[in-house]
Amino acid sequence: MREVARTLSLGRLALAGESPALSRWLPVVAIVAAVFLWGGSFSAMKIAGRALDPWAMMWARMMVALICLAPFVGRLIPRNYGRGDWKLLTPLVLLMPCLYFYLESHALTYTTSAQAGVVSASVPLLVAAGARLFLAEAVSRGTWMGLVLSVCGVVWLTLAGTPAQDAPNPLLGNVLELGAMICAAGYMLLMKSLSTRYGPWTITALQIVAGALFFLPGVPSLLAVAGSLTLPTVLAVLFMGAGASLGAFGLYNWAITRLRASQASAYINLVPVVAVGMGWIFLGEALNTMQLAGAGCVFLGVWISQRGSVSR
Repeated sequence: MREVARTLSLGRLALAGESPALSRWLPVVAIVAAVFLWGGSFSAMKIAGRALDPWAMMWARMMVALICLAPFVGRLIPRNYGRGDWKLLTPLVLLMPCLYFYLESHALTYTTSAQAGVVSASVPLLVAAGARLFLAEAVSRGTWMGLVLSVCGVVWLTLAGTPAQDAPNPLLGNVLELGAMICAAGYMLLMKSLSTRYGPWTITALQIVAGALFFLPGVPSLLAVAGSLTLPTVLAVLFMGAGASLGAFGLYNWAITRLRASQASAYINLVPVVAVGMGWIFLGEALNTMQLAGAGCVFLGVWISQRGSVSR
């Protein structure tokens, strides 16, 4: 019976014009693309943050994404709403992007980016533990080993860097950053639960609308400086809205419907690696040998954690 089911599954893929190998790798490609967009958003945030406060920057970011979604609004209206789904949808959009962006943007005003990066390495482990407890996902020993190795790589990568500014209250900043990571982990688990009834782009649209409403208090601040915004600032906001918000969330939400939550979250540890690389390319930030070694450790850990998953 197992062979018959496998044959039927392969047949459905063939009729859909998608090979089994392609169906396994497309979610990985999508999630890696999302990671690069999120990693690039750190450089964009630094550029936009020179002219905009966090509330104004986040509202502008959400509005850009919302404008991009406007032509497709008819296709994104939820059509499979089940009774009581609001109990999952409401915390999902509150956790990401609302509380996550609020906590992270404020955390970086109290602690260094290096220390925040160390705390962010907790996401895959939080998701893996949550998936095991709440989604009954099997997490193999190899996956745990890869996750731990990638976390060590992120710690190595961030501690090897030179902080750009002093941290007035590192303890408060790191607690806020940990809160943001808990929000990210909760979002990933809720997204996995809702993905069976809602399309990834529908959930992405709900997130963007919620974010635009949540960061609405940033409008007066944005209007006050709108006339003096430079081209780099405008381009940074456009990238964050269309790429890092709409594009990255859409790709990640689509990929997580086809991957286990613990498997998908492992790639999040590549975000600091991409962020450091983009900072080196676009902002001229230092990238030393120890950071390169830490980045290599992250890549190795992600590869180990995924080695047996993609081949299934």
